[in-house]
Amino acid sequence: MTDLVGLKGLELRSTITSSGTLALRLEEVVVPEPAWDEVLVRVEAAPLNPSDIILLLGPAELSTIQAVGSADRPMVKASVPQPRLAEVMGRLDQAVPAGNEGAGIIIDAGTRSRELIGRTVATRSNLGMYAQYRIVKASDCMLLPEGTPPRQGASAFINPLTALGMVETMRREGHTALVHTAAASNLGQMLNRVCLADHIGLVNIVRSKQQMEILHSLGAKYVLDSTSLTFKTDLTDALTETGATLAFDAIGGGAMASTILEGMEQAAIRNAKGYSRYGSSTHKQVYIYGVLDAGPTQIDRNFGMAWGVGGWLMTWFIEKIGPKEAERLKNRVAAELTTTFVSSYTAEISLTEALSPDIIARYARRATGAKYLIVPHGRGGLDMGRAHSGARSNAIAAFGNHAETFTDL
Repeated sequence: MTDLVGLKGLELRSTITSSGTLALRLEEVVVPEPAWDEVLVRVEAAPLNPSDIILLLGPAELSTIQAVGSADRPMVKASVPQPRLAEVMGRLDQAVPAGNEGAGIIIDAGTRSRELIGRTVATRSNLGMYAQYRIVKASDCMLLPEGTPPRQGASAFINPLTALGMVETMRREGHTALVHTAAASNLGQMLNRVCLADHIGLVNIVRSKQQMEILHSLGAKYVLDSTSLTFKTDLTDALTETGATLAFDAIGGGAMASTILEGMEQAAIRNAKGYSRYGSSTHKQVYIYGVLDAGPTQIDRNFGMAWGVGGWLMTWFIEKIGPKEAERLKNRVAAELTTTFVSSYTAEISLTEALSPDIIARYARRATGAKYLIVPHGRGGLDMGRAHSGARSNAIAAFGNHAETFTDL
């Protein structure tokens, strides 16, 4: 490991100050050596997921964003309205790393995982994957099939394991079909493919005819437009046919969760043998896992007494089911990476470009079908040659032109 001492890399950091300023910057850091159970990954690709964008930008007013750094050390700033600082109180005045997941090449490892050096992996890290190098636990890595380009595995964790986690939750809680909102998203398309493959009824809720067409083209049977005048009736019909009593809601705020529970109750009543003043005894559950609407969740309680609304997070679900079951899900993702769990991207951007006000305005919209991929050693940014120092850079330089295909030492 002595030949790798002194390696430096760039990391993207987000800071919200107590005075109400968002600052995004690149910081150069010395990369530590991996502990016995860790590996060092040269990050080749990391997606901008909605949760990452929320962390990066917080509640900043993006109309105020401006570039204030230099070409070698870009920085952008924006104003955060004082009333909204309470939403991010726990992170004020801290340089927070970002990027929940990514993929790359293991270039160093602790004693437990030396055999992994040279392997292509997908991984996740609380320390942030918008970095040129990242130390992660070997147990948090997903080995990708030989020859898999890192870009192909960049989104192998969050969306695939979320889709599989939803299906696993359904099975473990005794439901037989699902409802999903914001269903034309990258995640929604994956969940649709999983449900088609596993013969699970899925009611997809979207917000436009264009989004309906996307899902219909992918073989989805039940696709509902929430802006339609007949939405509630269409929803009850679909719930009656599928028997879905579990929903995952990406919207969060507003009345969608309540509307879904009402539809489930109406579907249950259609099949009831008699009247009960307590409503149907069939349990109906909505899990909120997103914040597309940050407003209050409105519950009207017109759906009997057998219901629940709660939060759901993939990371906590994976921890709950344990390493053996988690490994089973990871193995399925790796095996179906180019089919069920394939991801597509609108554009690839470098770390530097991720700090461009124009590009921030594009990915901040989080539009359906628009997904950006950060390539930390890629085009337009501070490349690995500028970030390296000492003998460690020489040891890694050979990866530069072959990072897409190199899988074994």
